[in-house]
Amino acid sequence: MNWNNSFAISSVVIRELLRRKDFYVLFILTVLITGLAGSINFFNNPQIVNWLKELSLTLIWLSSLVIAITTTARQLPAERESRTIFPLLAKPITRAEVVVGKFIGCWQACGAALVVFYVFFGIMISAKGGSLSWETLFLAMLLHWSLLGIVISMSLLGSLLFTSVSANVTICFIIVSGILFAGLYLGKVADQQPEPVQTILLALYYVIPQLGFFYEPRAFIIHGGSLQWSYSLLAMLYALAYSAAFLTASWLAFRRKALN
Repeated sequence: MNWNNSFAISSVVIRELLRRKDFYVLFILTVLITGLAGSINFFNNPQIVNWLKELSLTLIWLSSLVIAITTTARQLPAERESRTIFPLLAKPITRAEVVVGKFIGCWQACGAALVVFYVFFGIMISAKGGSLSWETLFLAMLLHWSLLGIVISMSLLGSLLFTSVSANVTICFIIVSGILFAGLYLGKVADQQPEPVQTILLALYYVIPQLGFFYEPRAFIIHGGSLQWSYSLLAMLYALAYSAAFLTASWLAFRRKALN
């Protein structure tokens, strides 16, 4: 495993994202919507800042998921369709290095996008006079980025399993949305079910990556409070483990996949 090869591939991915207009369009839409919402004054209601925080964070999460899934889903299919995968693998580059390079590139690009989004968020909320802990915002951004690592590796695996980019994007969005909003409640639902449904749901609860661990901390940004470094570090290690598992599965699938 030559990391220089993987980082060289990742730099190509980043340049590709900069050339595309996905990020710019989503960022401009986020700025326009939150700027318009922030200009509205509901009888000087102090809760408007919290509402603005929630709206902005929702748009940031939606935009980041769109960037992560769509950018990753087209990486390997585009290489096969343009047949650039053949000269790439003709060099002393292994399939594992290609997979890791694509992941690193997409993850770095999403991280850069998150920095722009969260800096804009912090400046906007501060300008509105809202209370904001920059340390909590930083940790929330790291957790968000860790979650995107899972999503990117999942989408990369999907690009090797599904026949089209659109199918992969759709299925990834459905899976991520389902886990994000219902995953943490599977355990409670399982307790109310008879066997064997209870066992199946509990097994699913413990096997799937609980993305809600990374989404719930946004409440500290909206309503106040501080995130603990210990919780954040454990959550990031949790995300790293699942990302590694999906990347390993992607490598195994890529090894068995005919490129022609």
